Amino acid sequence: MKQIDRLRTLGLFDARVPRYTSYPTAPVFSTDVCAPQQASALAALDPAEPVSVYIHIPFCARLCWFCACRTQGTKTLSPVESYIGTLEQELALLADTLPEGLRMGRMHWGGGTPTILPPALIRWLARAVKAVIPHTADWEFSVEIDPTMVDRDKIAALADEGLNRASIGIQDFDPVVQKAIGRLQPFGVTRACVEDLRAAGIRSLNADLVYGLPHQDLARLDDTVTKVLDLKPDRIALFGYAHVPWMSKRQQLINEDALPKELERYQLSELAARRFGEAGLESIGIDHFARPGDALALAARSDRLRRNFQGYVDDACATLIGLGASSISRFPSGYIQNAAATPAYVQRIEAGHLAGARGHMMSDDDLMRARAIEMIMCTFKLDLETLRDAHGDAVDQLRSEIALLRDRFGEMVEGRGATMSIRPEARALTRIIASHFDAHVPEGARYSQAS
Repeated sequence: MKQIDRLRTLGLFDARVPRYTSYPTAPVFSTDVCAPQQASALAALDPAEPVSVYIHIPFCARLCWFCACRTQGTKTLSPVESYIGTLEQELALLADTLPEGLRMGRMHWGGGTPTILPPALIRWLARAVKAVIPHTADWEFSVEIDPTMVDRDKIAALADEGLNRASIGIQDFDPVVQKAIGRLQPFGVTRACVEDLRAAGIRSLNADLVYGLPHQDLARLDDTVTKVLDLKPDRIALFGYAHVPWMSKRQQLINEDALPKELERYQLSELAARRFGEAGLESIGIDHFARPGDALALAARSDRLRRNFQGYVDDACATLIGLGASSISRFPSGYIQNAAATPAYVQRIEAGHLAGARGHMMSDDDLMRARAIEMIMCTFKLDLETLRDAHGDAVDQLRSEIALLRDRFGEMVEGRGATMSIRPEARALTRIIASHFDAHVPEGARYSQAS
């Protein structure tokens, strides 16, 4: 109880801070940075450096109430087919802009529900992307999969196109919780999906879970964890539910009185983390777990772990090209996001322009702070001497911020001079600690709770 009281005093149950899947965070983006800067950044890419590609499919056959992603419901494939046609036009614009010889080291499909695509569209889209940006020999192709929206034919199409990592949306297996978030997904359906993926030769499976959902308690989550472990995923992402009904209107369907309170959220995350550790999975960053031989665990042990919009990754590509509505591209020079609303995205592409609508060009200070925050989020440490190799003496300005952190968090952080590390028992505070190095705090921005 003393530990919990200390965490409460330091703001764990009150603070609302970014998840830091980027720095600066998206609320900082400006419409002053848009399609012209996007074209320049794409044309300036070094063909010798592979890139990652992200494709957003903003459609679902059902809209889960807990979800805050950019997506829309559809009962027919007509809007999906039309959207794929727009992606074809965007790829043509990309082909006219990119330097010759560029290669793709990673491709990820997210949504929405990418597995809403029928097999023919799966094959077409994969081949269309590869025609514009051929992949490297050791590339990774991953897709977010809804077990209720996939079958063996779709899995076969994905496998034929090179799928080698599947991200399976689970959230929670308890039927009471599922009903409360508008996502009915029987365990048997999910297990059949996993078996089909394994039978198709997909070598890496990760499961996405959420804690802090309505009616979730220790017993229900413990049962879900048992079922998840029975599926033997290679990785697990355990995200805290972000209740942001002002941003995601469908979350207004969730009964706020049924949500676990702050302390209960913390206890739920601690329970799951303990169970995963007992099962032999290694803790990765603040919310991921992986089997010791998994590439993510290997990256964490060799200081190659990175953080981007998909969470923790072992992706070494410096550039991420985002395609589709709301997708965010990350360039060495900054971030650019496509028009978020699907109609606005379609309008820009059909007018013959790239879809970049807002973004942020990185200053030297941004680059330094971005790497500092990433180090904290990935390793729970900040070493200014390591940071100095890339950013020179400018890192010394962070010394005063480290000193302030030591004053505020006391024994929760260790180190002296140019180093700082977060003690294991204080890692729940990591996002709060990282926020102390954030030089961009937009007025009125509302973030998710830290616990």
